[in-house]
Amino acid sequence: MTVMEQRGAYRPSPPPAWQPRTDPAPLLPDERPYRVLGTESAAEADPELLRRLYTQLVRGRRYNAQATALTKQGRLAVYPSSTGQEACEVAAALALEERDWLFPSYRDTLAVIARGVDPVEALTLLRGDWHTGYDPHTHRVAPLSTPLATQLPHAVGLAHAARLKGDDVVALAMVGDGGTSEGDFHEALNFAAVWQAPVVFLVQNNGFAISVPLAKQTAAPSLAHKAVGYGMPGRLVDGNDAAAVHEVLADAVRHARAGGGPTLVEAVTYRIDAHTNADDATRYRGDTEVDAWRDHDPILLLERELTDRGLLDEDTVRRAREDAEAMAADLRERMNRDPELDPMHLFDQVYAETTTQLREQRALLRAELEAEQPDQEGGPR
Repeated sequence: MTVMEQRGAYRPSPPPAWQPRTDPAPLLPDERPYRVLGTESAAEADPELLRRLYTQLVRGRRYNAQATALTKQGRLAVYPSSTGQEACEVAAALALEERDWLFPSYRDTLAVIARGVDPVEALTLLRGDWHTGYDPHTHRVAPLSTPLATQLPHAVGLAHAARLKGDDVVALAMVGDGGTSEGDFHEALNFAAVWQAPVVFLVQNNGFAISVPLAKQTAAPSLAHKAVGYGMPGRLVDGNDAAAVHEVLADAVRHARAGGGPTLVEAVTYRIDAHTNADDATRYRGDTEVDAWRDHDPILLLERELTDRGLLDEDTVRRAREDAEAMAADLRERMNRDPELDPMHLFDQVYAETTTQLREQRALLRAELEAEQPDQEGGPR
C-alpha cells in the first residue's frame, strides 16, 4: 500500500464535542440564478425604481458605445466595455446609500458614473491623463482598480474601520470572475467573514477572464458557493435582470448595515464586447454564443416588463434616449479637447506629507523641464 493509499484509508472521527461553527445550509445559494423580470415577483417591483433602472441602462449602453468610439479616434487609450453587463453596474450604484462606498474594478465605469462621478472624470485614468481622475471622497467611490481584485481588501479595511468607529457605512466591492482566482479575493473574503465587516462582494461572472472561460478557472458549482467556505451567505442572481440584481444587492447591503456581516453575490451575465478594444474575442468564442446572450439583453428584458405592465410609453423611451445622446455628445466634445497637463502634478497627493525623496525627484524634474524651455533666442537653454 502506498503512502497516499494509507492516508486515504485513514478517516479520523471528529472529537466528541465537535460541532460545525456555522450551519452551512442557510449560506448556500439557490440552485438557479434568482430572477424577478418575467416572474410573478415582478408585480411587486417598485415602478419608479424600474423606470430609473431603465433610464440608467439606456444611458449606460450609450456611454459604452461612445467610449468605445473614442478609442478608435485615439482620444482614449483603452476601454473595457461593459455592454451586456449594464444591469449589474447600475444596480450596484443604486443599491447604496449616499454614505456608503463603492469599490469598482476597471470595467465598472458605468457604476462609477451612476454613483454621480462626472463621465469624463471616470475615463481620465483610462485616457492616461491622471492618477484617478476624480476625488474618491466626493462621491465615496474608490479609484478604478486595474490590478485584479486588489480593491477587495481595501473595501474590507474601510468597512471594518467604519464599524470600529461606529459609522453606519457599507462598502460594496465589484470584481469579475477572473478576479476570483486572485489571492486578494480569498484574503478579502476571509478577513471580512472573520471580522463580520459590513461589506458586499459583487462578482460579475461574464464568462471569461480575457480569453479564459470560467470552466478553466474553477470547478466550484458556482462562484457563489465559494461563500460557504468563508462562513458568509452566497447569492446567485441573473445578472441581466436589473430588478433582481438590485433586490439582491439591496438586501445584502441592509444585512451588512444591520451587523449581519458580509455577503458574496454572483451575478451571471455576459460580456458582449471584447475584453478591451485591444482584444480579438473571435479567437476564443463564436457568434452563436454571443447572439444567444443578445436575446437575454438587460435593456430588452426591462423594456418587455415595463411595457407589459403599462409603465413604458413612447415619451419615456424618447426622453431616455435623448438624455443618453446628450450625455454622449457632451462626453465626445470634452474628450476631444487636448488636456492641459502639468508634469509637476505627478508628485501631488502621493502622500499626505511629501517625503524627502519626492522633493528631490520634483526638483530634478523641474530642472529638466526648465532646461528644455527655449531661451530668448529660440534655442534650448
